[in-house]
Amino acid sequence: MPSVPSVPRLVVAAPSSGSGKTTVATGLMAAFAARGLAVSPHKVGPDYIDPGYHALATGRAGRNLDAYLCGPELVAPLFLHGARGCDLAVVEGVMGLYDGAAGQGEFASTAHVAKLLGAPVVLVVDASSQSRSVAALVHGFASWDPEVRIGGVVLNKVGSDRHEEIVREALDSSGVPVLGALRRVQQVDTPSRHLGLVPVAERRAAAVEAVAAMAEQVARGCDLAALEALARAAGPVPGRSAPWTPEPVPTPGPPRPAGKRAPVVAVAGGEAFTFSYAEHTELLAAAGAEVVTFDPLRDEQLPDGTAGLVVGGGFPEVYAAELSANEPLRKAVAELALSGAPVAAECAGLLYLCRELDGRPMCGVLDAGARMSDRLTLGYRDAVAVGDSVLAVAGTRMRGHEFHRTVVEPGAGAAPAWGLTAPVRRVEGFVQQGVHASYLHTHWASQPGVAHRFVERCRTS
Repeated sequence: MPSVPSVPRLVVAAPSSGSGKTTVATGLMAAFAARGLAVSPHKVGPDYIDPGYHALATGRAGRNLDAYLCGPELVAPLFLHGARGCDLAVVEGVMGLYDGAAGQGEFASTAHVAKLLGAPVVLVVDASSQSRSVAALVHGFASWDPEVRIGGVVLNKVGSDRHEEIVREALDSSGVPVLGALRRVQQVDTPSRHLGLVPVAERRAAAVEAVAAMAEQVARGCDLAALEALARAAGPVPGRSAPWTPEPVPTPGPPRPAGKRAPVVAVAGGEAFTFSYAEHTELLAAAGAEVVTFDPLRDEQLPDGTAGLVVGGGFPEVYAAELSANEPLRKAVAELALSGAPVAAECAGLLYLCRELDGRPMCGVLDAGARMSDRLTLGYRDAVAVGDSVLAVAGTRMRGHEFHRTVVEPGAGAAPAWGLTAPVRRVEGFVQQGVHASYLHTHWASQPGVAHRFVERCRTS
């Protein structure tokens, strides 16, 4: 068995959301990259938006580490896959350090992932409304779980030099070193809306400026040498994990015909469809597809030779008018679906395939209407495939995540995509001909057969 790589690594966590994890993590990534280090960016949980900022900071794909979606056993392999060839990895946490999946203790929390990676934690503390109390808070977090190593603290939103001095003095007896102190800087703020930060693709120039500001603030306020030393002291990743690979496991059967063109799988991108895990396109390519990205806001036709279509998540509700106005592409999508070609749609993709979205015509592949709602639907889901589809055979179990403020009526077709078993039993989504459409975001690395099955259907449909 080959030895497990020793990747220098840090997990950036906080006592709660809103403490400044994204600013510190993204700033660290960019500051280390500016020093000439190859930095591997990661995000705990299912979030798609923060990894876009991480990618700007490092020039590498931002990758997610989700113990719920993929299982604890895949966290280290996926980390090692993303960090291959890098000098250092920075992992941004989710919510508070010890906040896990609802009702399941620490499971899928930042602390859980930090332990799976054997990574030291840098705790970002919002010091704006406290002084000596910061020491009590840090002591509590550092002593709560002896398996979680709090390697240092970064004080965020410090009001003045005197404020910083008081907090540092209080922390002297905690045994946890202060590795940085940041003042609040307006240009580091990034705009938000109904589902969190505005994605990079929608504000690229401003996002580049924001990441640069984060890097400058972190480089000025943090001890980068001490943080790098903490990362390099992490040691080997626990266990005997090898890096994950998208390459399919060889199966018996006749070889594929030589010289036959790889099936073209069109993947929706652009501002309206920004939610995608990097491993999905890697799996599609490894299964033999030629993956081509297109922009439904601007491209009036699908890529030449499209044999299958993947439309992931994003914000079609923000761009409903523009998507509706692109009638040639809507018709092309409808014709592809009507032909029986494989079509996989998640969340935003589901809305795009509907008859209408907020009264504006969409592709009309599904006899369902979609509209914005005041209600946020959010949480992990346990799912089982109700019937056979282009993605899975009946009975396939997957875990997914819902995150939307829209409603589709009806919520399921005559042949639903999934039966959800937690937290409430219900059926959801649509399977018709080659179409699989659902609100559920899934991570295909947990079931690589999904991508392989989809590409094989593209070959034969």
